[in-house]
Amino acid sequence: MRFLLVLMISVMSFANEGLTIVSVGEAEIVREKLLVEEVIVEDGASINDKNTVKEIREIIQNDFKYYKKIFDVIDSKPALNKEEVKYSYYTSSSVDHLIRLHLSIANEVKSLKVELHDIKKSSKTFEATYTLSNERSLAHEIAHQTYLKIVEKPSIFKDKIVFVSDVNSKKGNKELFMMDFDGANKRQLTWHKGVVLSPSVSHDGSKILYSLISDNRKKQNVSLRIYDVETKKSRSISNRKGINSGAIFTQNNDEIILTLSHHGNAELYRMNLTTKKLKRLTRHGAPDVDPSINNDGSTLTFLSGRPGTAMIYLMNPTGLEKEVKRIGYVGTFNGTPRFSPDGREIVFSAWLDNKFDLFRLNSDGSGLGRLTKDFGSNEDPDYSKDGQFIVFTSLRVLSQRDADQSLYIMDRDGDILGPISQKFGKCKSPRWLKLL
Repeated sequence: MRFLLVLMISVMSFANEGLTIVSVGEAEIVREKLLVEEVIVEDGASINDKNTVKEIREIIQNDFKYYKKIFDVIDSKPALNKEEVKYSYYTSSSVDHLIRLHLSIANEVKSLKVELHDIKKSSKTFEATYTLSNERSLAHEIAHQTYLKIVEKPSIFKDKIVFVSDVNSKKGNKELFMMDFDGANKRQLTWHKGVVLSPSVSHDGSKILYSLISDNRKKQNVSLRIYDVETKKSRSISNRKGINSGAIFTQNNDEIILTLSHHGNAELYRMNLTTKKLKRLTRHGAPDVDPSINNDGSTLTFLSGRPGTAMIYLMNPTGLEKEVKRIGYVGTFNGTPRFSPDGREIVFSAWLDNKFDLFRLNSDGSGLGRLTKDFGSNEDPDYSKDGQFIVFTSLRVLSQRDADQSLYIMDRDGDILGPISQKFGKCKSPRWLKLL
């Protein structure tokens, strides 16, 4: 997308005198101790069955470890009593929540019973029985249901990440991929043999917008396409001359906001997906690109070259140009502003000290905080749907000839939890997908 960057935003230096950047602080944390016991296995289970349920337990443990500011996942141990839970035993071990798994076999049907116990209340708070099947999806389902019972809010355990990679290309082509939130089950979604850019996910997780530079030397414009997650089919929705890019869904998923340059300059437009009718939102001599809309649809954030370089602006998405307000002032230029799910914050990247780092702002432009430093070059951030995590691209230079561009997850305060796409080509533009 380098030629697009040059086309849309000319980079100039910007003074930061008087600007104070504060690191996001970490408060004292009181965590709940969670124990996922070793699986109780009835006689007759095969070695494969035992290995499968062992992996399920390990995946559940790993899922809860992502919420490490809520849970302290303690080392697994065998059940003291297979028939009933001795609450006093777990109290003495300072356990707050116990997940117990029991594999049974009847008439060749393998069932996994799940129990969640609140040790402080000495009570069983959740029970369900599942047919033993795909271990990863079953483990994520169990972790999600038990988390939901404890926290009373949805988890990220069943979420997907949509991203772009060149892993299967020898010509620099980039395609669209999807994987579990933890990096497992990577699968390719498109086979355009071109360059896929800027994916965006509908609010119900059923559709994915993305731009495509096709492998067609006679026609090098950037078209906009939509991918249906259920049918696995893709179709073009905007192929005007120039740029058709940076699109996002509005709240009802019936309209999109995108960047078009068919009239010369890159501007923001609103498009009805059924009628294809356009409404122009911005009118300025500088390029306006990369929109993001807040949770209730009342505020739009985007990048504009109005100050001579790409900086973050806010506006009413109805297209009232007089209400445009600049809120980005950090670094030489900014990239990829994204609202948090509750609309209270904006996470973005900024070019500072010869690399990109991630920052966040309150949605009114106050409270600037730095999320990354001394961790390679970091960009393309996107919040999880529960607002607790941020997925992003990190470029780590390993040597003069070698660099790794992978996807990472951090919590919302900047604590990096680890990579999710290592050794999978050059990955970028991750977007969180949650099927409703």
